[in-house]
Amino acid sequence: MGLIEIELFATLDLVAQAPGGPDEDPAAFRFGGWQAPLLDDVAGAQIDAAYEGTDALLLGRRTYDIFAAYWPHQDGGQDNQIATLFNRVPKYVASRGTPDLPWAGSTQLGPDLPAAVREVRDRHEHIKVVGSLDLVQTLLREQLFDRLDLWLYPIVLGEGKKVFDGGEVPTSLTLLEPPEAGPKGAVHLRYGLADGSPGTGDMAAPDRGAGRGA
Repeated sequence: MGLIEIELFATLDLVAQAPGGPDEDPAAFRFGGWQAPLLDDVAGAQIDAAYEGTDALLLGRRTYDIFAAYWPHQDGGQDNQIATLFNRVPKYVASRGTPDLPWAGSTQLGPDLPAAVREVRDRHEHIKVVGSLDLVQTLLREQLFDRLDLWLYPIVLGEGKKVFDGGEVPTSLTLLEPPEAGPKGAVHLRYGLADGSPGTGDMAAPDRGAGRGA
């Protein structure tokens, strides 16, 4: 069984809508492209490394349309490494309609989305979910993910679709690697899905720090 790995760029108030450009999601959102001024070489290298070993993409319909219009035309350009990968691997698309899927290697998922995602997981080793916030809500609700990569950027927007936007359920995560920060303030956080539900405790208890280590 493979791993489902969610890759998201978000602000400090966890807005993840349209980070790449103003045309990604023009629906009543003023800040499309908010990520671009905050990119640096460190974050870029982290993002490239995060995609190593990817053998399938799992995408929502809007993200698919954006990618399908862009990545097939980027071979040989400055984004050649990612373009070559994205153009090569299978693409699985979540959509309630009957979309045209012109990008080579694209397949629409069946109407039972959780079951369809589990089938994809059985066929591949490292499945990346990029953007696709509506799809992410389903994956969060079903706990159908193994890793959550978040790049948090030092801005607050106060509006926009968020990472946790109605799909979240009580879930425990574990930090897989120490956080890494770039010179422009982006912080990379890598979490893994953990067993069990979040626990509770009493901050006044004398053993409140038990189990945290010395």
